[in-house]
Amino acid sequence: MRVLLTGSAGFIGSAIATALESAGHETVPVDLMLPAAHGRSEPPAGTHRLDVRDALEWVDLLRGVDAVCHQAALVGAGVRVGDLPSYASHNDLGTAALLAAMHEAGVASLVLASSMVVYGEGRYECPEHGHQQPPPRARAALDAGDFENHCPHCGRALTWALVEESARLDPRSTYAASKLAQEHYASTWARQADSAVVSLRYHNVYGPGMPRDTPYSGVAAMFRSSLERGEAPRVYEDGGQMRDFVHVSDVAAANVAALEAVVGLPAGGAAAYNVCSGEPVTIARVAELVAGGTGSELAPEVTGQYRAGDVRHVVASPRLAREELGFSAAVSPEDGLPAFATAPLRD
Repeated sequence: MRVLLTGSAGFIGSAIATALESAGHETVPVDLMLPAAHGRSEPPAGTHRLDVRDALEWVDLLRGVDAVCHQAALVGAGVRVGDLPSYASHNDLGTAALLAAMHEAGVASLVLASSMVVYGEGRYECPEHGHQQPPPRARAALDAGDFENHCPHCGRALTWALVEESARLDPRSTYAASKLAQEHYASTWARQADSAVVSLRYHNVYGPGMPRDTPYSGVAAMFRSSLERGEAPRVYEDGGQMRDFVHVSDVAAANVAALEAVVGLPAGGAAAYNVCSGEPVTIARVAELVAGGTGSELAPEVTGQYRAGDVRHVVASPRLAREELGFSAAVSPEDGLPAFATAPLRD
């Protein structure tokens, strides 16, 4: 298979390129080399330095391609209102332009990098009142150190449950809104263009080659950076937030599986899958595992601080990806996070 890979020089994109080559596929690498992600780096040899927002200007590069793997995106939460145009431009306009160029070139298969952030809060249950969909947590409760979501009927703290792909989508940041818009553009394109798309909703990705101390860094990388400075990792809230951390090699494997599946989907087909380890872990435990991997005796510091807009728990169900893509993660957080503590990062 010949795959055009956007964002090919990035943390996840470069891992996908390696996995595609190992699986015997040919890659056409494309990357804009945004300074926020790459610093002042030059593109790797053979990489086309192009902007997906201008994809109709380089449509000839798509001819003869069997599928597109679209990883290019502006990431981070997008905490300022002034960030809105950048996210809409790079993520949404960029995806729309790429889809138009694919149609012009006759490419009918797409794998799209999406994210768990499209869910907003995760899934919650009350022992007495069943499934609940909590609103954003009140600032007064957070200030008082009450970080859990509560049942609106009885007031009990809700317990988390696994989020299926059919869950209600409720983006709560600029980045999240842009990722959901990407999914909507792609599924609409699939119907209009008699094409097919698989959207992969990544959970917390980590691993070798992760960027250091940038908006593209995850919390595991930030914990590691603190330890390297001789500082204890600072854990927000009470550390009990549940997440799923998935190794970048597993994310790459999921993309290969999705690319091999999407070319066989019927015209108009659109599917979404969680890409996760399937082994939930608290943020406090993430800090402990990273610290243990460095050999540091610094214990994580639970601060009680919070970020407005953060969700309490969001933990994915791996079932659908296992059943329909044949994908299951190979690296558990208990093994992968300590190894990550000393893995090479990019500056």
